[in-house]
Amino acid sequence: MHEHFQFTVADVLKRKHFENAKVIAGHQGVHRIVKWVHVVEVTNIHHLLRGKELILSTGVGWKENESLLLSFLRQLIECDASGLCIEIGTHTSSIPQEVIQLADEHQFPILLFLQEVPFVEITQDIHTYLINRHYQMIANLEAYSQQLNKKLLAIDHYYEILKFLHHYLGHQVLFQMNGKEAEFVPECSEKKKQEWLASVEQPSKQTASQAIQLFYNDYARLSILSTAQEISEFDLLILDRTATAIAQHLLRDLYVEEKKRLAEQEWLKGWIEGEHSPQAIAAYFTEHAPQVKPKGGVVVLCKFPPAKRLKDVTYFLLLFRTIFEQQGFHLFSVQLRHSLLFIFVNTRDVHTWKVRMQAGIDRLLQSEFMQKKLSIGLSIGKFVDNLASLPKSYQTAQETSRIQQRLGKKAASYFYEDLHMARIVSLMDASGNLRDIVNEYLAPIIQYDQKHNGKLLETLKVYLACNGSKKETAEQLFIVRQTLYHRLQKLEQLLGDDFMHPEKRLAMECMIYAYEYLPNLLE
Repeated sequence: MHEHFQFTVADVLKRKHFENAKVIAGHQGVHRIVKWVHVVEVTNIHHLLRGKELILSTGVGWKENESLLLSFLRQLIECDASGLCIEIGTHTSSIPQEVIQLADEHQFPILLFLQEVPFVEITQDIHTYLINRHYQMIANLEAYSQQLNKKLLAIDHYYEILKFLHHYLGHQVLFQMNGKEAEFVPECSEKKKQEWLASVEQPSKQTASQAIQLFYNDYARLSILSTAQEISEFDLLILDRTATAIAQHLLRDLYVEEKKRLAEQEWLKGWIEGEHSPQAIAAYFTEHAPQVKPKGGVVVLCKFPPAKRLKDVTYFLLLFRTIFEQQGFHLFSVQLRHSLLFIFVNTRDVHTWKVRMQAGIDRLLQSEFMQKKLSIGLSIGKFVDNLASLPKSYQTAQETSRIQQRLGKKAASYFYEDLHMARIVSLMDASGNLRDIVNEYLAPIIQYDQKHNGKLLETLKVYLACNGSKKETAEQLFIVRQTLYHRLQKLEQLLGDDFMHPEKRLAMECMIYAYEYLPNLLE
């Protein structure tokens, strides 16, 4: 176990010129850390301190004024100074009892020099010592980092890193991945584990935690807990280096695991193509994901530019999996040409799957990796309660992708179930009669608009959307009612005076959608 580079008031008392110094108050605070030493002879110092300073004074600032000394002491306590050393003699002959009582209440050490001491030599001695310790701390940190890097090349499990951290600092180590139980080094009783977990949740000077991030998302948390002393700056630096090393190890493992998954894709392809029975699917889960309790699933197609390298795609898989597993999905992936197929197995409440899916998409698109590396398209099929029905979800994901390609930026959603009219129009188009049907209903007004530069189609669309309200239609079109009446009269001439009949009206709205979003049908 290495030293923690904690320099305290107790250590100061062992230095030169403190042989005859006496602690008269705040005995319980001699463990306070000292980062620097200042000589102060003014009483208004609140704005001059940054914390952890040991103050030397002859008392010339307050002399025998008790109220000034109390004010001075309160400022030191508020600024988290380490202690106050006063030279008794020329300017201060005694310390009032009220000052001693205040120092004892806050465990703030007050030291008295009973004879004259050279403040210059004291500051020089302690400052030299602190600077040398700082250089030694940097050297130790670099040596630790080198040992850590060597271990990363040899170890198979991150537990070895946790043991190395404990051995180096001597603190209790706690490591917890998202959604998994905490690990403790060294092992301890269940009661002690609960106490450690509670301590980590309540910030204190004897605990420190570091989030371990993968792809800009918190993946795990590494904590150290001390029972004997405060966590030092050196401890925090060691904790940070260790967290980085664990992140590298986890990333390497995830990368290897992702490569392995890509090799298991043939079975998954058979699954989405309906080649496997429910029994075979259950057996696959028992072997590959025994911890997963499926609650339905959905297929997601993800298309990306063909020019992207496989390395980028692999890291995208890691990012994708990390984000959506935190949303309650277990993922299987299949790499296709210029696209990826994901089988999302839901593990939480069925009724919230879509909300969680959307939250994951939002996080994915906001990630720095996505904004810099890839431009993708997502097509989400129909959610199915039975995993044996995933081929249906795959078919609807493909249909969603085809609709999105045809609509372009006008596609309003990633989800198949949200593409209401688009799905109807797509089915009609598949029958091969859509062109004739659109012509049957809309050709007269389209031809009229082309010939007279009119706006009958736009008027019809708004009029239907306003449920036949002339006032609302005129307002939305920014025209006077007389103009609207003229256009409606022309629509009746071209479409027949029954165009607002419920069945015909529904057909007209459907055909307008087909014409606007699939204009090539009339080419």
